[in-house]
Amino acid sequence: MPSPFTFFGRYAVLIAALLLGACAQLPKDVDRPVSTALASPNDTALGALVRQRRQAEKARFESGFLLLGGPPAAYGSRLALIEGAQKTLDLQYYAIHADASTGRLVRGLRAAAERGVRVRILLDDFHSTGRDALVLGLAFVPNIEMRLFNPLAGARDSTFSRLFNSIGDASRIQQRMHNKLFLADNVLGVTGGRNLGDAYFGNATTGNFVDLDVLAAGPIVQDLSRSFDSYWNNERAYPVQSLVSREEFQEIRDRARKADKELSDEAATAKKNDPGAPESKPGPDAPPTAAQRARVWDEKPLDLRTATFVWAPAVMLADQPGKIPADTGPGATRDPGLVVSQSANTARAPRASNASPPSRRPASLEAASDAAAGGDTVVEGLLQLIGQARSDLLIISPYFVPGQDMKQAFAAARARGVKIRVLTNSLASNDAPVAHVGYARHREELLRMGVELYELRSEQASFGNVFGSSGGSSPPGESRAMLHSKVLVMDGRLLVVGSMNLDLRSQLQNTEIALLIRSDELSRVAGEQIERGMRERSWHVELVNGALVWHAPEGSGLADTTTEPDASATLRLMLKLFGPLAPDQLL
Repeated sequence: MPSPFTFFGRYAVLIAALLLGACAQLPKDVDRPVSTALASPNDTALGALVRQRRQAEKARFESGFLLLGGPPAAYGSRLALIEGAQKTLDLQYYAIHADASTGRLVRGLRAAAERGVRVRILLDDFHSTGRDALVLGLAFVPNIEMRLFNPLAGARDSTFSRLFNSIGDASRIQQRMHNKLFLADNVLGVTGGRNLGDAYFGNATTGNFVDLDVLAAGPIVQDLSRSFDSYWNNERAYPVQSLVSREEFQEIRDRARKADKELSDEAATAKKNDPGAPESKPGPDAPPTAAQRARVWDEKPLDLRTATFVWAPAVMLADQPGKIPADTGPGATRDPGLVVSQSANTARAPRASNASPPSRRPASLEAASDAAAGGDTVVEGLLQLIGQARSDLLIISPYFVPGQDMKQAFAAARARGVKIRVLTNSLASNDAPVAHVGYARHREELLRMGVELYELRSEQASFGNVFGSSGGSSPPGESRAMLHSKVLVMDGRLLVVGSMNLDLRSQLQNTEIALLIRSDELSRVAGEQIERGMRERSWHVELVNGALVWHAPEGSGLADTTTEPDASATLRLMLKLFGPLAPDQLL
């Protein structure tokens, strides 16, 4: 979530949740034609490609995985899926921003639809306002269907106006579909932390996210597609046309064009009046610049024929759409539920003589999935999984607000001798400073129980090879780095990549999805990069004589500090004054 959007969004949701009033109405008796994922994915070119790659590598397992860290791999994988799809493309996202990076993807989706690919796009409705409402135009393209999950009623000129119109529905406003999927022909797909927008692909001018996705191939994608279908066909998903008419969309487009022209005219006038003035950085609602468009167009599709997959057993963890009530009021019902699937755990070929016995590897994954199934949500499933840890836990959670059960899980793991290291955002790198309050109030307690804490240094524009460059083509210092990856590595053999944060919002409010992959190789690669990021790119927080000390990153040349590093005194004061008013479950 780019800083302007999340910073405003979290405060706006918090305010809305604390107010009462009347709400605008959503349409009734909406027609939602049922559709499902491609039934025969192996009959496509992508299906044949996956089959050939698996056979050529004599893989023991059906599904393969490739970590996508830097913007070129993350963006290129999505381009490759768009260009390679022959039958279906299914996208599920919390946010799709109307900017340069998304513009190229949108043009690709239109081209795919023109060649006969069925495109389904499911978008959470919170950010589809202002300029970002332009993405709703895809709903009016032949062969593209678009639905909005858990929509807010009212005009789309601004997020605030829609929140005001829906203020009486505050309990539902704060519950969002946070899942992220990009699926092609039901045989290849991307899931992880990224939404779609410049800040997620190193192309924003003011701040970019350090993020991680995984490209999955094979039967595990069919599990992801089943989760997509459960949301797509749910009563909480509204076709765009039931909420926005073609005429209303034309008004949205006209307003965006007018705003773009005004911004362009203002910039030209300022430059004329002061030719020597430095170029100002565009705001979040500004149209993409020529430099941004050039960077995006320099990106190339990932070559799927040469991509190096790691073939391994895996489990999908997915919240049920019923985690978000369909209605509010006295009769509202909420049915969280956790889907745990293991379609990719079957070995394909006899093991080599020097390989581990087949009963050992699947058994460990089955034990992990059985443990995760003990939770009602993805995050609760991960807390159950933490109960299986025996030696080491490496965690990345951008928004880290531990509830009581989460702290109990950490305490129990520490009592078993498990080393726990958590990397989260510093106050300066956090795009939602109010969320930092929920972390900071638990920081000393976590340190006292032996949890090691690291906070990302915001000025650093890169974070290792796997997690990629957060700053795109911008030089260091020009673009703030913000942590957005959601990763867990357990005992050096289990890797979790998903959309969830370890906070109460992900646990109780948002729907989430994750992949649990049993792979020593992927766990080692991810673990090494996380540890390097902790050493060289992050502040190490410790309690020294009862006081917090931030130890500077290794080799940075910076001095240790006893206050939140890189954050202004004004910001620290504001959060100190207003932070106590925000309950953990709303952060």
